Amino acid sequence: MKTEYQTIIKPIITEETMDLASDKKYVFQVAKEANKTEVRQAVEKIFGVNVAKVNIMNVNGKTKRMGRYVGKTADYKKAVITLTADSKEIEIFQGL
Repeated sequence: MKTEYQTIIKPIITEETMDLASDKKYVFQVAKEANKTEVRQAVEKIFGVNVAKVNIMNVNGKTKRMGRYVGKTADYKKAVITLTADSKEIEIFQGL
């Protein structure tokens, strides 16, 4: 089993995810092998919050072209974390 810091790779920060943050929903890129239980435990331990729900989705990489050469960006897995109403907010999303 991976540690919590290997399970949660990085936060995904876009306009859409910042709108979700006002509803106590946060989006993270997670390890490809991680499941909902591992993600829940990792977020609760790292940030000290109470997680209500975890939604996980696989994101396929996009095809990119550079002239006649075709490549592909990497596939990854992302998780949408919903916190309970009485839980504190995650600080890394507050200053943005």
